[in-house]
Amino acid sequence: MQNTPELLHSGDKVAVLSSARLITLQEIQPAVNLFDSWGLDVCLGSTIGKKCGQFAGSDKERAEDIQHMLEDKDIKAVFFARGGYGTVRILDIVDWQPLKTNPKWLVGYSDVTAALMHVFFTLNMPSLHAIMPVNITDNSDNTAVLTLKNALFTGTNRLTAKAHKLNIQGDAEAVMVGGNLSVIYSLTGSESFGDTAGKILFIEDLDEYLYHIDRMMQALKRAGKLSGLKALVVGQMSGMHDNAVPFSQDAYEIIYNCVKQYNYPVCFGIPSGHIGTDNHALLHGVKTSLHIDDDGVTINQSLL
Repeated sequence: MQNTPELLHSGDKVAVLSSARLITLQEIQPAVNLFDSWGLDVCLGSTIGKKCGQFAGSDKERAEDIQHMLEDKDIKAVFFARGGYGTVRILDIVDWQPLKTNPKWLVGYSDVTAALMHVFFTLNMPSLHAIMPVNITDNSDNTAVLTLKNALFTGTNRLTAKAHKLNIQGDAEAVMVGGNLSVIYSLTGSESFGDTAGKILFIEDLDEYLYHIDRMMQALKRAGKLSGLKALVVGQMSGMHDNAVPFSQDAYEIIYNCVKQYNYPVCFGIPSGHIGTDNHALLHGVKTSLHIDDDGVTINQSLL
């Protein structure tokens, strides 16, 4: 049985902290103001404003900050302030077991994929792949913010996208998991990246060389993570790089050629990932219906 957090309501207490790169209060003040306007009581983690190299405090300090928020039964959601790099370093330091009896929303994307994947595969707990406080500005009337709020307060999510020439049409209904491809790849072989058979896998990435995309996809394929999927959903592959001698395929073509042999639907370019205010929230670890046809892509998710 799934260990599902309760939906948020006005008056709920939520936390903002950083599991990865350093962040200042000034950088996240618009997000704090936004959460206040939703009626949420914001508790700032001790990592906000800390510095240890590029990190928001040492591994121990970042782990202790998360631990405190996990053990606080009044905290209903933990917003990871930003990504960068560092969450994977503390996965095994944090005791995630309090979430078994007191599940709460973990919210973030990019590097935070490590935490979202870990709590699903070890605790069967859903989370939310969505915009983070560092990305929130004073202008909050945008897709990323609206879908973040809708998912947290209603437990529903609907996404539509245009058709892509590489899409493999079809329908699927299964739990969706995934996130940043580079982070998922780094979890391969650990308990944080369990069996994907019968699931919809979502991937996106930023600032990678094209041959790196191919290497990661080949690794997932050889590890058996791609063959048993119900479907593959590919978000934004932003800011890709090529070598002096071109790879001769773009990121979508690399992914398509890696999975085209399998008999399941695949869609490309959905508006989720590193695309700023257009980063559409996705419920992670939640049953999802997917439809792909000539007109485009429809994704529906619900906790109900």
